[in-house]
Amino acid sequence: MKPAHNIDELRDLARRRLPRVAWDYLERGAEEEVTLRENRDAYARIRLRPRVLVDVSRRSTAVECFGRQYAAPFGIAPTGVAGLYCFDADVVLARAAAAANVPFVLSTASFVAMERVAERAGGTKWFQLYMSKDRAAARRLVDRAYAAGFEALVMTSDVPVIGNREFNLRNGWAIPFRLNARNVVDGLRHPRWLADVFLRTLLDSGVPRFQNVDENVGGRVVSANLQSFRARRDAVDWSDVAWLRDVWPRKLFVKGILHADDAVHAAELGADGVFVSNHGGRQLDGVDSPLDELPRIRAALGTRVKIMIDGGIRRGSDIVKALALGADMAFVGRAPLYGATVGGEAGVRRAIDILRTETDRVMALIGVNRVDELAVRHLEMPGAALNSSTTDIS
Repeated sequence: MKPAHNIDELRDLARRRLPRVAWDYLERGAEEEVTLRENRDAYARIRLRPRVLVDVSRRSTAVECFGRQYAAPFGIAPTGVAGLYCFDADVVLARAAAAANVPFVLSTASFVAMERVAERAGGTKWFQLYMSKDRAAARRLVDRAYAAGFEALVMTSDVPVIGNREFNLRNGWAIPFRLNARNVVDGLRHPRWLADVFLRTLLDSGVPRFQNVDENVGGRVVSANLQSFRARRDAVDWSDVAWLRDVWPRKLFVKGILHADDAVHAAELGADGVFVSNHGGRQLDGVDSPLDELPRIRAALGTRVKIMIDGGIRRGSDIVKALALGADMAFVGRAPLYGATVGGEAGVRRAIDILRTETDRVMALIGVNRVDELAVRHLEMPGAALNSSTTDIS
């Protein structure tokens, strides 16, 4: 990790260590990948407006959310099949987040059971839920998350069906993981990954599969529930958010919001926050970036609920821009996985440290001491999204 001075350099190191099936799943987007590229381009269009000769010697990247103080204004987003990139990856991610005092969100599509993550990692842990119309199945997951001590539920709303990820078809992707001739050859060309990740997982828990959907029936783990859980996802509607609010007594987020009206509806149903997100460009190609929609959503919601944002974040300056446009916190998905691929828990800590250090530096260079000082006055961007902002939202 010594040569990695930024997230892109961690990315380059990770790419060399991964077989194509794993790299494509991590890095690619839906269809023509227009949205995937737009997630990064949106940040590049915004310029920072620094103020000089400001005493920034007492600056801090700390931020408060729901009464908790975090060391940095970002967290680790839920990432499915993280176990392709590091053995016991979700435990590794959670531990690194706890050490850095930032929140971690565990995906439903994890190769590690939520109970194991909760047992082996401290810190703030939230659980991301792929909601099913089968409320009995959903209730089992919700009850498990509650019993394991997860502090918030993050319901993902933008996957009624899986996006058109053509790279998965070309690579023969499937869960439970299935070997084919191409994957075997590619795995043999990456012996470190084969030994440290795939074979260790195989010996520890068998063929990689989703541990937070399977059920333990009479001491035997069965996976049939996964297909029914997916099949009924396209029937999920706002009544299921209301149902979750009734059965889940802790903090509730709705993730996948790209329209102000949806954000308002989530708040009206009792959500404590929303994630402005397009699923990292992996679902519907051709939609706006979360950053472009953020000002409209913040204007519609005011300060009544927390607004999180993810997608395309690679620099501390990206985090600063998102916060200045109205996000309460940013969440990063791919960046920590680059670190996990390269160096396990130490690699994730390195990714977090890069982003925190960059955020701190940008704050100093634009003349800001506290995260809650960040506002649209610190930005300049041609176009309607910023120019339509009539208030100085922090």
